[in-house]
Amino acid sequence: MLIGEVARRSGVSTRMLRHYDSLGLVRPTGRTVGGYREYSAEDIRRIFHVESLRSLGLSLRQIGRALADPAFTPAALVGDLIRRTEDRLRQEQELLDRLRTVDASAPAGWQEVLRIVALLRGLGSPSAAQRQQAVLAPDEETPVPAELLAEAILAESDPNVAGALRWALARAGGDGVASVSSGVRSPDSAVRERAVRAIAELPGAEATEVLAGALEDPEPAVRRHAALAAGTRGVTAAVPVLVGMVVEGTSDVEAAEVLGTLALNPEYAERITEALSAELATPAAGSAVRIRLTQALAELPEALARDLLRPLTQDAERSVALLASALLGRPA
Repeated sequence: MLIGEVARRSGVSTRMLRHYDSLGLVRPTGRTVGGYREYSAEDIRRIFHVESLRSLGLSLRQIGRALADPAFTPAALVGDLIRRTEDRLRQEQELLDRLRTVDASAPAGWQEVLRIVALLRGLGSPSAAQRQQAVLAPDEETPVPAELLAEAILAESDPNVAGALRWALARAGGDGVASVSSGVRSPDSAVRERAVRAIAELPGAEATEVLAGALEDPEPAVRRHAALAAGTRGVTAAVPVLVGMVVEGTSDVEAAEVLGTLALNPEYAERITEALSAELATPAAGSAVRIRLTQALAELPEALARDLLRPLTQDAERSVALLASALLGRPA
């Protein structure tokens, strides 16, 4: 069969057939009297073998090696093709996500598109310093989509970059709470913590509601961040967590300050004093715990603190008695 007929029947162009011939992939086994290429049935089968392997993504060089080696086993080559295809799909998915992010921002002009693309590239850098620089790059006139910042916040492990991202999200406007609140439902406690820390810096009732819900999180670190932020916003459900932080000595100074702020409201003061007093009455509370609780009492309104500190000047723990006396301004 001559080359033109082979091309017509196989769908492979005469140019490509000649290329196969030059590479030694498929060489016609015969020639006509006039010197034209003449393909046998075996040659045509080999053409289809080559085309089939090309459809899997193999290069012509790889195909040549595979067809030339009688002991060739496809497993390793197919495995390599799978990995390459997965990499390509991942890159294409990243491109698609990037395009969707740009589209979702409804850019008004190319300047906004370029700013978003530059930010995406910067956030994809393996260097924490470059990621932080990308976030802090000044461009007051180009808004950054809250969705983009939220996604970066939930994935960022570097504390400095995370802080810059939270700052940018707070300035971005829009529905920042909705953008980042999905992280509160993540099975990964680190992601939940990042989400709560970001929401703590956002204003509004929606943010307060999310923080209040996070007080029930099974991860202590998440509960603590939520309690500090929610307590500052007047959420009394944060009191047990805040008192627990004082007892444990985890951010106890900050927790005591928030308790003092809450106690300024007479409706909450009794609940707070009862919780602190109950911990002081716990037999297992050692001197360090009792000192922290006594210091926390000093953050309460003066009238409440005085009534609770006075009995502590006679506490069996000498250090507690001295501290209570010092806070009351009289010798033990």
